Amino acid sequence: MLRNPLGLGALVLLTAVVMLGLLEPVLSAHDPNFSSLTAVNTPPFSPDYLLGADQYGRDIWSRSLVAINVSVISGLLGAGVAVSIGTVFGLISGYVAKRTDAALSWLFNLVMTFPALILVMILYPITGGDYKIMMGVFGIFISAGIFRLVRNLVLGVRNELYVDAARVAGLSNVRILSRHVLYAVRGPIIIASAFLAVASIGIQAGLAFLGLGSSQLPSFGLMAGAAFLNIYQHPIQMLWPSLFLAVMTGALVMLANAYRDSLAAPNAVPKKPRTHTVVPPIEETGATDSAASIDGNQDQARSKGNLLTVRNLRVEYPQADGTYRSVVKGVSLDVNLGEVVGVVGESGSGKTQTAFSILGLLPRQARVSADLLEIAGEPISAQDDRTLRRMRGSALAYIPQEPMSNLDPSFTVGSQLIEPLTAGMSKKEARATILALLARVGIPDPLRTFKSYPHQISGGMAQRVLIAGAVSSRPKLLIADEPTTALDVTVQAEILDLLRDLQGEFGMGVLLVTHNFGVVADLCNRVVVMKDGEMVESGDVRSIFHAPSKEYTQQLIAAILDENTTRSDPPAAAPSALNKEHAR
Repeated sequence: MLRNPLGLGALVLLTAVVMLGLLEPVLSAHDPNFSSLTAVNTPPFSPDYLLGADQYGRDIWSRSLVAINVSVISGLLGAGVAVSIGTVFGLISGYVAKRTDAALSWLFNLVMTFPALILVMILYPITGGDYKIMMGVFGIFISAGIFRLVRNLVLGVRNELYVDAARVAGLSNVRILSRHVLYAVRGPIIIASAFLAVASIGIQAGLAFLGLGSSQLPSFGLMAGAAFLNIYQHPIQMLWPSLFLAVMTGALVMLANAYRDSLAAPNAVPKKPRTHTVVPPIEETGATDSAASIDGNQDQARSKGNLLTVRNLRVEYPQADGTYRSVVKGVSLDVNLGEVVGVVGESGSGKTQTAFSILGLLPRQARVSADLLEIAGEPISAQDDRTLRRMRGSALAYIPQEPMSNLDPSFTVGSQLIEPLTAGMSKKEARATILALLARVGIPDPLRTFKSYPHQISGGMAQRVLIAGAVSSRPKLLIADEPTTALDVTVQAEILDLLRDLQGEFGMGVLLVTHNFGVVADLCNRVVVMKDGEMVESGDVRSIFHAPSKEYTQQLIAAILDENTTRSDPPAAAPSALNKEHAR
């Protein structure tokens, strides 16, 4: 922001005005309410009267210094109350949705119907003319605008993939809202806060101009009212309160715009890269102890080898006519310790919906049910957010399909990776663990990647980063949703090799969602074939490949490309001249 001339100038100007108010006891030559008959209508720049005196012989300079403090407090109170109330409830309403959203929206829509300025004037006898109380009341009534702004912004952000990634990492809703959601929508809130502060300053001055306030406390509105009565004899007296108000409000708006722009596109100064990086080795005991356990049920499940059990899983979505459309219809599957199970099918077959229902990442309007859903021996429900949040990032981890969309662009890679680990270890230990994992997943310069923002790394490197984050807490079950789809062929092969090595090294169970039977053959022990939300068949990979029992499975296997197969269908006939003309 300091590199922006507009922002720097506004900051210097606003700081100078605020400092004048803070130094009022030192800079004032007279008491702001002291009247001297010999000083009535003294012109500016007279001895002891820098800006002159008004028709009552009061020092305009001293009164202006006090009025600065009144305006600053008015702006802070009005905007602060409005932004605090509107932002908190806007975040909750936009993120939680459903009944909470409906109730809060109704309440703030009701508040918005009230004329804030008129109500402040009506409540003047109750407030006793105290401008602080009046600005607090004003802030309550204008908070509805901030609420609607924040709510609508959150509705557009809450379904971002990096928010889902934060949920899968086990972060609490409060942490997600305060760090990821609020950080993403902060720009418009900053601009709105500046305008609300300007409005509060203007409203306080306007009320004082009308005589609704203490006559013993100097303010720019009170000074403007006194100057207005004397405007024909000494119009210069109207200049000073108007000038101070213009400078404060204009500088505030320009500063907010410059600050918003600096947050949206920071001009980072590149640091000198290090010549080499020493990466500490992974300490198995420390990393294992840091992963949050899910108590005795998981240990029992580990001994049995059954990590995931799903029976008769169903996912439905409401339609406009009130009915429900099923997208997953009675799917059952198991994942055992040290096993890789592939879920394969064409686009729209319901495989990702199945994985997301296990992770608890489906939209809130989805209706999920199952006869049995156990993770690491503990029964869970898709509606049981507390249990799922406790499992994410410890017993359960997730590798997404689109790596770049699952990294928050507002934070460095390292800050996002160490965040889930800080609950069980210090930041120093978490940093060392992540650096070691970044080296383990094949990143050449872990420290540089650790300090980089997502846009500064490639897609393949981003996928390696997410894999490192997924295994950092040593999960028992890893769900990978087409982890190689967005990558080129050579990087795909490297990622598959990496997943195979990590699965064997950490002994995880893996549920791999893919549409590619070649990936299944390369990585999986067992496979579940899905179509139209239903399970077509399942079995070990070798049996399915050599003797598929269903026609759909045969078609999928036949669609695998290899170097020995050539197309036998004839080329399409060339279009006629008429068709060409029609197409043109």
